[in-house]
Order: sequence, then structure tokens, then C-alpha cells
Amino acid sequence: MQGFIAFMEKHFLPVAAKIGNQRHLVAIRDAFAYTMPLMILGAFAVLINNLPIPGWANLMNSIFSEKIKGTYIWTMFGGNIWNGTFAILGIMIAFLVAYNLGKSYDVNPVASGIVSLGGFFAVGGAAGMDASGLFIALIVAIISVEMFRRLSGNKHLVIKMPDGVPPAVAASFAALLPAMITISVVALVTTFFNAAHVENVVTAFYAAVQKPFMGMANSYPTALLLAFITPFLWFFGLHGANMIEPFMQTINAPAITANLAAMKAGKDIPYIVNKPLFDSFVNMGGTGVTISLIIAIFLVGRKNKAYMTVTSLATAPGIFNINEPLMFGLPIVLNPILFVPFILAPMVCITVAYVATAVGFMPACTVMAPWVTPPIIGGIIATASWQGGVIAALNIVLATLIYLPFVYMGTVMEQKREASQA
Repeated sequence: MQGFIAFMEKHFLPVAAKIGNQRHLVAIRDAFAYTMPLMILGAFAVLINNLPIPGWANLMNSIFSEKIKGTYIWTMFGGNIWNGTFAILGIMIAFLVAYNLGKSYDVNPVASGIVSLGGFFAVGGAAGMDASGLFIALIVAIISVEMFRRLSGNKHLVIKMPDGVPPAVAASFAALLPAMITISVVALVTTFFNAAHVENVVTAFYAAVQKPFMGMANSYPTALLLAFITPFLWFFGLHGANMIEPFMQTINAPAITANLAAMKAGKDIPYIVNKPLFDSFVNMGGTGVTISLIIAIFLVGRKNKAYMTVTSLATAPGIFNINEPLMFGLPIVLNPILFVPFILAPMVCITVAYVATAVGFMPACTVMAPWVTPPIIGGIIATASWQGGVIAALNIVLATLIYLPFVYMGTVMEQKREASQA
């Protein structure tokens, strides 16, 4: 391991450090960091509404039996928290990225954020306010700030107010024309898309990305690609799980039905690849097998204060496969050090689970366990066998081994940074 770490420190870390200090990436990283408290709150709210305890939902429904429009009122507390956290993630990122980027350019950060918000809604309207709009939010924030700062530097576009005018009023008038022009340009580009019969840029983007997946077959190459593409998209701020969900559901429903029919008939189960295979043997802790990242940080990352602070808060949600606190808190998004294990661990885990099923050690998945079912337990439920628990535990160990050297490197980098600032 020491040789590997030495190689990575010599050849990989300098590049990672350069990327990590890039102005736009720093703005994005800090924006996600600001959202961490809300993401943690939202994660716990989701957890309360979906506790995988037998009889939990029935008990709560019997105690709080009142419904509003078909929804049990006791679930609305968590739902309302979700509305104030995950449901507005796209909006928060559109503002915060622009705010941070404007601040780095010494341009009015609040005006930068407001202009970005205006551009974001000009592009997508009410669509994409949640995590589905992250990628468009990032693009709009960066483009709008780059336009806004250049226009703000043009003295002919700045309205100067006389002395004695309150600073806030003077700043708003100074940003008036640059803001109007920026939002108008974004709206005009969107109009060109509309003229090309693209009703909504945000939804069309997801449709364009999802479409190539729709005709893929149920196979190991498909499973490997899905294991790769989901964390890869997440790394760049796109909600990978949401983007491939239509494809997952397309292959999942018929696969589960056929598997159950074959099992009842005493025949070989025909389909290995389905959603429970990913939920129970790959997405343990969340996309990227992040339960293993948590374990790796506790093993070799204790001297990294930032890692430990986030991990301490993210452990409880992580046990129930909610990893937004890790995704946006460490963050994993646009983190060059964690890129390799975040991509590699799921691919290794899906390979192990697929092979274990193909050779007959583990039964194919026939049960849809709740997505918040803790790791290992989910493997047992999905396959209705103890072998499922063994494979899930093996995958956790393997993924932890993959994460360990990279967590160690991140800790070494943080220690060096702290020493240089001392």
C-alpha cells in the first residue's frame, strides 16, 4: 500500500490539488457545503417516514389515522421538511454557486445569485427545482455569472447613483442593466430551444440522457454499465439514480414477475439483473457503496477533522442508505480524490453479486426490500436466503478496501494543508 500511496502522491495528488483549486469547482464545492445542514435534516425526515421496522407504518397509521387527500397526516411532517430541503436543492445550488463565484470575482455576490436564479427559472420554469435540476443549475449559474461580471465591468451599463443614496439601493441600480441583459440572453437561448420544439430544457435534457438506456437488455454488461454510470453522473452533480430510474423500472417489473413465476414453478430463475440486485448489493449506504466509505473514514480518516465531522452526522442516515450528507458534505461531488473508489466500488460489487448468482451460490433477487433497509439485511430479504447476507457483507469488505487508500490520501492532504497554515 505504501508504494501505491507514494505513486498517487507523486502523480495523482498534484493534479487533484490543481483541479481542487479551480475557481468554478471551488464555487460548486462550497455551494454544496452550504446545503449540508438542510440535507442532513431532509435525510432524517425521509428516514422517519420510511423506517424498515415491521409494523411501523401500520402502527403509525393506526395511531394517526386521519388522512388529507389520501395521505396520512403523520407523514406530512417529514414530507414538509422534504419540501424545504431536497425539493429545492436545484434552486439553492443555482443561487449558491453563483454567489460563491461572484464573490471570487469580487462581483456583488447577492446580485450574482439573484441573476442566476432568474436565469434558472427562465430556462426550466418550475421544473428541476429539486435534485433533477442540479446539472442545469450548475450550467446556468456559471454562465450567468460570467456574463454578469463582464457586463458589470462595462461603465456604460452601470447606473451610478448620487452620494447619500443607501448602499443597497446604489448596488441594485449598478446591477440593473447587467442583470436585465443576462437574464434576457438566457431567456432568448431558451426560446430558441422552444422554437425547436423543446418544451422544457430541463426535462428534455433528462429525456435525452435516459433514452439511450431504454432498449438495453438484461445482462452483465448492462449491470456493469449501470454500476458505472450512476456514480459517474452523481460525481458531476447529476442525480444518477433518478436519471436511470425509468430504465431500471423498465427492466425491473418484468424481471421480478418472471423470477417469481419461475420460482413457483420450480424452474431456474431467468433474470439476475434487477433493481433489488442494485439496492441490496451495490447501493449499500447509498450510491457508491458509501457505507464502506463511512467505515474507511472511521478506520484511517480519524485525523481528518472535516471527514470525521461529516461522517459522524452521516452515519445514522447511511445505515439506512441515505447518503446525501456524505455526497454534499464531504463532498463526494467533484471531489477528485474520491472519484476512483466512488466509481470502482459499485462495479466490483455488482460483479461479485452477479457472479455469485450466476454460479448458484446465491439465489436471484425476487423480493423488493424497502430501499431504506440496512445493508446485509437487505441482501437477506431480496434473495430470501442467508447467502444474500454473506455476499452483501463481502461486498462491504471489498468496497472498504477500495476506499481505504484514497481516504488515507485525503487525510494526508488535509494534514499537510493544516500544517502549512499553522
